[in-house]
Amino acid sequence: MIADVVLGLQHGDEAKGKVTHHLCSKGNYTHVIRFNGGCNAGHTIYHEGKKFVTHHIPAGVFYGIESIIGPGCVVDPEQFFKEIEELEEAGIPASALVSIAKNAHVITKNHKEEDGKDSKIGTTKRGNGPAYRDKYNRSGFRAEDMPCLEGYLIDIYEELYSKQNVEILFEGAQGFGLDIDHGDYPYVTSSHCTAAAALLSGVPPQAIRKVWGVAKIYETYVGAKRFQPEGDVFNALQLIGEEFGATTGRKRQCNWMDLDNLIKAVRMNGVTDLVFNKMDVLREVGEWKFYNDKKLLEFKNEQEVKRWITSHISLTSPVSNVYFSGNKDRI
Repeated sequence: MIADVVLGLQHGDEAKGKVTHHLCSKGNYTHVIRFNGGCNAGHTIYHEGKKFVTHHIPAGVFYGIESIIGPGCVVDPEQFFKEIEELEEAGIPASALVSIAKNAHVITKNHKEEDGKDSKIGTTKRGNGPAYRDKYNRSGFRAEDMPCLEGYLIDIYEELYSKQNVEILFEGAQGFGLDIDHGDYPYVTSSHCTAAAALLSGVPPQAIRKVWGVAKIYETYVGAKRFQPEGDVFNALQLIGEEFGATTGRKRQCNWMDLDNLIKAVRMNGVTDLVFNKMDVLREVGEWKFYNDKKLLEFKNEQEVKRWITSHISLTSPVSNVYFSGNKDRI
């Protein structure tokens, strides 16, 4: 068994879907497994010239790969079937490719109603927090308890261990800065966003081959806390970068990248391959800045930034490869 992991290193919205989609097109994966979160996450994917926004469905469906919503996820059946229908109408055979681990938990109407009253954290109000709470309170509903999901259910152990030459791509949601343990608590999500969370799907640690960490060259955040400083440049980042949530449509607050927090995320997740997205946004903005050691560093051009980051990352972390990508570029 071989497994690669894709995860976000900031506050979500780092273009993990783009990286996952690219790897699906290049690898020999037998399965793509979403390992955390629920429909509070939105992955924007461009496939064969069409734009897709998925919330539950893993990106493997676009390349005919078995795609599993893992046991670490929470599932809203209403949203799930909506996505299946949208993909099928677009010619993607989602019904034949998507499965749900029978021990994944379910988001109910009551969960969504309760989450809709949140005013403290700034959640997406999709019911994730209450669903995870009930899971750990041992009072929740599992997918196997829902007759409407019966045709999609699998035993993930049997699925992965009854076959030969299994190669998995784990697809993460949100980002390290929103992790329930390591993020800026309480302004966090309700699930684990680390590479270790992928193992909770039932895969041994020694199966992990690569960990793809994804970041923006600047940072964004959606939620209740104050994140964006004063200044027209941050409004420009928001406008040029089209920084609006794929799930809620809310404006994403923008700030310069914090390299110290990024390196922390890289180290704690054992990132082997690091992707920086949206380089073209800073090109258009015309400013190249980020924080390091609590100081705001300013560079003259893109080449200086790439050299400095690549050199610094190689000295402080286990990363083997660093990639820089524009918003619409291939990796």
